[in-house]
Amino acid sequence: MLHPAWTLIIIGVAIAGVGLVWLLFPSIPWLGKLPGDIRIEGEHTRIYIPITTCIVLSLLLTGILWLVRYFSK
Repeated sequence: MLHPAWTLIIIGVAIAGVGLVWLLFPSIPWLGKLPGDIRIEGEHTRIYIPITTCIVLSLLLTGILWLVRYFSK
């Protein structure tokens, strides 16, 4: 079993990686504009529910984590 400090280090590196990607690629053109994403704009309000984008990102991250676990054995 890993020491809890290693878990915190891994989480920190993952957060730093996401921040670096966000810094280098501030806007991915298709992200948030997929069919199935709900956007409601009124006079004074804006509601955005990215259902399809969340599903795509979840599948992508699940695949990456599956590959990491597969190759770490």
